[in-house]
Amino acid sequence: MVFQFDTKWTIEQAAPIGPQIFKIMRERIIRNDLEPGSRISESEIAADFSVSRQPVREVFIKLAEEGLLEVRPQRGTFVRKISISAVMDARFVREAIEADIVKLLAKNKDAVLAIELRKQLAKQRKVAARDPVHFMELDEKFHWMLAEAAGKAYAWNVVESVKSQMDRVRHLNLSTQKFSTKNLIEQHTTIVEAISAGDEAGAETAMRGHLREILNDLPAIAEANPEFFENAGK
Repeated sequence: MVFQFDTKWTIEQAAPIGPQIFKIMRERIIRNDLEPGSRISESEIAADFSVSRQPVREVFIKLAEEGLLEVRPQRGTFVRKISISAVMDARFVREAIEADIVKLLAKNKDAVLAIELRKQLAKQRKVAARDPVHFMELDEKFHWMLAEAAGKAYAWNVVESVKSQMDRVRHLNLSTQKFSTKNLIEQHTTIVEAISAGDEAGAETAMRGHLREILNDLPAIAEANPEFFENAGK
């Protein structure tokens, strides 16, 4: 499969080119818009975006380092399959960081933050049934807000740098009957209420449980979509 350019993914020529292309390519892979095995080329993408090949080459290197692309000598560059071990590692890192974040927020409870978090929960409820993709965006914002409120923006950057494989699985799960926005909202609500009550242990437990959901879902997702995973079925 070759890269198919979609006009909805556009860049601003006046802004730095590389970061924009990186964001677009990364997002398309994470959303499985570019499926594992898709062949992409520097020259085609450079032409589609009307840029030189140099920034595209640098994007390819970064995506390969993140485990999203694979360069095969004499054959080309391809979207990599999802690494289950990378998903597990990302969940481990994410749980360690975010469990401490919510403990810190509960220890230093903030009434204003509680109001803002509840507003986010209301937005999640509003779109949950009709727009799961938008819900995923709000879910991302929710976790980012927690890190920002705790003054742990750098820690969130670390999470972002390792969770791309985990996010690919979550987007695959969107199309399954088991994907439950209601369940996720309930978990978010438990986290918020524990933070609001100053319950450090409760907040930590709720966050750990929330982020361990993927441990239950992953085997079934991999079994249903073996073509997306490395060594599926082995």
